[in-house]
Amino acid sequence: MLYMTIFTYEPEKRDAVIKRRAEKGALVQAGVKLLGEWSSLGGGRVFRLAEVEEPVAFHAATMAWNDLGKIEIYPVMPVEEIFKILAGKK
Repeated sequence: MLYMTIFTYEPEKRDAVIKRRAEKGALVQAGVKLLGEWSSLGGGRVFRLAEVEEPVAFHAATMAWNDLGKIEIYPVMPVEEIFKILAGKK
């Protein structure tokens, strides 16, 4: 399943976020394939798209950042797949 994670941090946490990422990397666990990662141009927010085989490992890796900011996790599907499902139910 695909998951979109949005990590938001306050300006005063910026240096700590940069330091942790430099020291520990992206923190991707086995069973999780990172498909993409983006930062808002103004800073303070990171978006990650991951393909997850093992939700427990994904959750553990994500929670390693919760002391530095707010984490939102959304299961997602490509729009084309959603439309196919919806069209079949009509």
